[in-house]
Amino acid sequence: MEEKDEHRESNSIRVCGMQFAYEGQTPLFVDFNLNISPGSRCLLVGANGSGKTTLLKILAGKHMVGGRDVVRVLNRSAFHDTQLVCSGDLAYLGGSWSKTVSSAGEIPLQGDFSAEHMIFGVEGIDPIRRDRLIELLDIDLQWRMHKVSDGQRRRVQICMGLLHPFKVLLLDEVTVDLDVVARLDLLDFFKEECEQRGATIVYATHIFDGLETWATHLAYIQDGELRRVEKLTQINELKNSANLLSVVESWLRSETKFEKKRPVNNPAQVQKSSPYGASPFMSSRHMAYYR
Repeated sequence: MEEKDEHRESNSIRVCGMQFAYEGQTPLFVDFNLNISPGSRCLLVGANGSGKTTLLKILAGKHMVGGRDVVRVLNRSAFHDTQLVCSGDLAYLGGSWSKTVSSAGEIPLQGDFSAEHMIFGVEGIDPIRRDRLIELLDIDLQWRMHKVSDGQRRRVQICMGLLHPFKVLLLDEVTVDLDVVARLDLLDFFKEECEQRGATIVYATHIFDGLETWATHLAYIQDGELRRVEKLTQINELKNSANLLSVVESWLRSETKFEKKRPVNNPAQVQKSSPYGASPFMSSRHMAYYR
């Protein structure tokens, strides 16, 4: 038992035997396993619909899958331990234009209020870290959130998501609205967080410029299956290729040789496609619970 606990603690993220399906659809993940060590900067790559966003949401505790030991982040249950998010140890940045306020729920970022109101409204923040992020992201505190561009609004969202010194950060295409300079500066900040504080980052993106020297690991998902998870320095194709983009492109193009999975409405077909078909966690409302 002690060896098992030590193994868990050696990983910032541990997924063991995970199965997941949205209600009425074929299983997206079946017996899915993933381990990510502290300090890693892991790129999550795959075609649209491969399961990247769903996986990040599961790691962020937004979907419940099986028991407490199936998805562990910082040796705690991603879904059941609400303190993971409340403490700021686990941070998730996706496409949502909102922030969570305990007394009011989700507050949209497009309202008629200033960036200063949003950023300084977060309590318990180190002012030095806050000022650095404001400068790094080139945020004008007088921006009115309903009048700014998508890129400017995204900068405010990113700033707010990084105010707490996270231990695990999950990123879902958050740099797509940023210009080149802002994106590269942000990647440098992320690299520093990992190297100096031992933070762990999982970054799903389709933009690979400059990532050859930024990432430490790469995880490649195809139709919900983890096809590869390797250190970037150990990817043979990258040694003989001009850049990471061309390598990932070759993987994605090869997927056209395989028949894509398609949703099915027949429950019998859903159960037949997975060894966990009889499980109450396989394809129920309980399984796809979102918070």
